[in-house]
Amino acid sequence: MDIEEKEIGFEGYKTYVRIANPRGTKTPLLFLHGGPGSTHNSFEVLDKFAFADDRPFIYYDQLGCGKSFIGSHPSLWKKETWARELISLRKSLSLDKVNLLGHSWGGMLAIIYLCDYAPEGVEHVVLSSTLSSASLWREETHRLIRYLPKSEQEALLNGEKTGDFKSLEFTSALEDYTHRFIFGPFKKGGDPDCLTRPKQKGEEAYEVAWGPCEFSPLGTLKDYEYTEKLSTIKCPVQIFSGADDESTPLQNKIMLEKLGSAKKDWFLFAHSRHMSYYEENELYGKKLLSFLNRD
Repeated sequence: MDIEEKEIGFEGYKTYVRIANPRGTKTPLLFLHGGPGSTHNSFEVLDKFAFADDRPFIYYDQLGCGKSFIGSHPSLWKKETWARELISLRKSLSLDKVNLLGHSWGGMLAIIYLCDYAPEGVEHVVLSSTLSSASLWREETHRLIRYLPKSEQEALLNGEKTGDFKSLEFTSALEDYTHRFIFGPFKKGGDPDCLTRPKQKGEEAYEVAWGPCEFSPLGTLKDYEYTEKLSTIKCPVQIFSGADDESTPLQNKIMLEKLGSAKKDWFLFAHSRHMSYYEENELYGKKLLSFLNRD
């Protein structure tokens, strides 16, 4: 496979970029990963679709994680920083025309970018297992907690109440929640290298921007409320989510209804949690390419 790696300057720092099929002739697809602070790595399971579609797939590690890690800079971890980085990246890579795929927090970033900056040249947008409202996310994740055993429910809610997110009871319950609604467990030798190789997580970026707890946004993104702004998005939009996803059907149904685009659709992956692009890889790739090649 033809893979290109580079670093792009951004406000005195460097953004790591990885491009699958850099000489593809179709409009590039730029991926915005989750977290904040989760890295691009897992997206590499989609490389083969870049070559199948003669299209560059551009991944990057957002500032603060992975190969764009810069140490402790708490003042940087806010939506404006990552939006500026996205704008800078498009300019540096001459992406006058581009498609966007944002997963989880990356979908939030795509929404922020489209609604607050009204960029030109965005042809298609994929919102994958994401959200438009931090407050609704809190409500829905707390609803999902009720599917756990009673002892685990109590451990998670007590952790929120006391601020103790390191106790054995909390971490054990969180692990169960994660395996039910998000991803994993991943094992070396049984899963692709991109899912299991060591990576530099952006823990500070996550805690400052989102907060110390998955279920309660307390950081700089706590006031993220874009549901009513979705009407300003006019380019074609494809929503993806999983049937067992913490990005629940209610959240995605509301986003679909509020989007301003006349060309919009939502596909629910029946056998997936939060990473449908991995758990139903072939179907995800088929649906993705069909959308990107749609007029």
